[in-house]
Formats: sequence, structure tokens, C-alpha cells
Amino acid sequence: MDRRSILKTAGLAFAGSALLPFASFANSGREDIILEEDNQIPLTAPGKRKLGKLEVSSIGIGVQNMSRNYQTTIPSRPEMHRIIRSAYDNGVTFFDAAEAYGPLEVERILGEGVQSFRDKITIATKFGWNIDQETGKRLPGLNSQPEHIKIVVEGMLKRLRTDRIDLLYQHRVDPQVPIEDVVGVIQDLIKEGKVLHYGLCEPGHQTVRRAHAVHPVTAIQNEYSLLWRGPEKVILPLCEELGIGFVPWSPLGVGFLTGAIDSNTRFAPGDIRGIESRFSPENLPANMALVELVQKWSATKKTAPAQISLAWLLAQKPWIVPIPGTTQMAHMLENKGASQIKFTANEWQEFNKDLNAIKIAGERLPAGVLAFSDVEAPEKKK
Repeated sequence: MDRRSILKTAGLAFAGSALLPFASFANSGREDIILEEDNQIPLTAPGKRKLGKLEVSSIGIGVQNMSRNYQTTIPSRPEMHRIIRSAYDNGVTFFDAAEAYGPLEVERILGEGVQSFRDKITIATKFGWNIDQETGKRLPGLNSQPEHIKIVVEGMLKRLRTDRIDLLYQHRVDPQVPIEDVVGVIQDLIKEGKVLHYGLCEPGHQTVRRAHAVHPVTAIQNEYSLLWRGPEKVILPLCEELGIGFVPWSPLGVGFLTGAIDSNTRFAPGDIRGIESRFSPENLPANMALVELVQKWSATKKTAPAQISLAWLLAQKPWIVPIPGTTQMAHMLENKGASQIKFTANEWQEFNKDLNAIKIAGERLPAGVLAFSDVEAPEKKK
């Protein structure tokens, strides 16, 4: 059985709506990617990229599912450590976690896995959900109260077995806390050496501007892939304007872009994709046109569909760094190889022409989850 086929009847979690016009964003970046005289478009410069002033590997790794995967099973902890260490051995230096993953347990797994080379990598993690720091129990809503952030960071440092967090994100904007207060406490943590850089996840664009005015934002993390291109409208141009890096989460469309899902796929209980309308039995067959396009180019370039999908992201801008997640060694190595894929200018044009003709049906997340995205923080009272 193909190593991704096993996912088709079980399930893979998180993340589309109608695709936005590709030409308006990608074509504007053509000068960034046409670099070779032989008419080849390198879909990434191998090695490193910069998020703001923070240098990381051109492809990172998300460790979200290393405590519980999409099919709701528990991966082998020693194998997760082995994947983390092999990622580093293969040039990955950017590792993404969050207190909400587990909750708390993924940070422990990452801290254990990177201990021997911690000073040679970048660790990103996130605060912002309302989570009991002793038990890991999820409580209602969000919590970015300044005093809570300080407590969360102390716990993160212990779980990650480190003395600083390289990149600390607010996981979602808290509608009860002015962003100026959030950034203020992060500035205090930066002065103490406990945090080096900070970012925001799925924020409202005015909140980004306000945060950046207090202290430069290093990175924005939003869902972005061939399946969901929403950031092209506002957030990516804003990042370019302000010099902020961009980190796409779910860059493989929660497995959809790897070919692991087909029109007959049904998801296991607990798999969030089962309640995302883009993967409903009504919408999935029509949305398979995107998978077919990726598979076509996978065959043409003699590479994996996942590599085509990641290479497309890398080509958009030199300050975009995807963080594909996996719990399988072969997938990690495959994802890392995406930086070597190249298209000719004519191939690039043909791919995007076909891409723009595809319209994705259904929403990227359930309404209750989507409500936490694109939120503006309240104004700070004078």
C-alpha cells in the first residue's frame, strides 16, 4: 500500500473556501523567483530564509500531531524523537509547537527531542488559549491577560527544556485584551531574555499594525496553501509592507494536497476534517480537481505531490517558510526535499493558469473555530 494511501479511509485536522485569483499575488512576485539564466524558476533558495530578522531553515516542521495525530491515535514517542533529530540532521532548524498541542505534551516531546542540539535551532511556540497550566485542561475561550502570559512562558521554558523561546506567537487574538498590553508583556520577557522574537497567528490586519508599532512583529502564522489562499488578499501584502515574515500552517491542506484523501474518504470520529465543509461528501468530489492538478505536475516533475505543493508556497515570496507537520519519517524527508523542485517559466505559467480555474467549495474550518480568526484586539483605553 502507498505510504499515504493508508490515510484515505481513516482521516488526517485543521484548515478552504473559493481560491483567490492567483495572478494578482504570485505573478507580482515573479521577480523574486526568476533567478537563473537557463529559464528555470527555482522554487526556493536552498538553505535559509529570514522571518523579519530571524534566520531559519527554508522549510520548518510542525510537531502538533506528535502527541495525537489526525486519526486520534498516539504516535510512538521514541519515533517522534527520532524524526525530530533526523529533521535537524537533514537541515531543518525551525520547529513549531504550542501549549495548546497536547495540551502541553507536544512541547515536552519537542524539548526532549532537541535537547542535544537546542542551541543550533529555532523553537517557536504559542500561548493564548485558556489552558490550566497545572492540569493541561482546556477551559473556555482565550486568555492573553499579561499575568497569565508570564505564567505560561515559565511553563513553556520547563517543558521545552530551554532558557528562552526563539519565537513566541499569540495563538489567537484575544478580543478582551488590547494588543498593546500583550506586546508590552512580551517586551518585558524579551528584556529578561526569556523570549527573543514574537508573532501573531490568524490576526486581524489592524491588530498587526498596532502590534508592530509597539515592537516589530517577526512573523505572522496563518493557514495558507494551494487549498486555502485567503492570506493573499490582505495579510501577505501587509507582511511585505512591514517586513514581517510569514509562516503557513497546514501547507499541505491537512493531507488533501498529498493525495491521501479521495472523493470517497470519510473521517474518523474526532478528526476535525470530518466537520470541515470543504471535505463533506457533497463538496469533496468537486474539490478533487485540485488534487488532480497537483498529481499531474507531480508526474511531470517526477516528484511527490507534497513537494509540488510546498514548492509552490516557497515560490511566492522569499520570506515565506512553511511548517509541514508529520509523524512519519518518510514524509519529513519528502517535505524537506521540496526546496529542490524547479519549474521553467512556461511550466509555472501553465500551472497557475490551471490553478486559477479551480474553485474550492466549502469552508476551511467549522464556524465555531473560524470565529477566532481575523479578530481585532480591543482598543487600549487611555
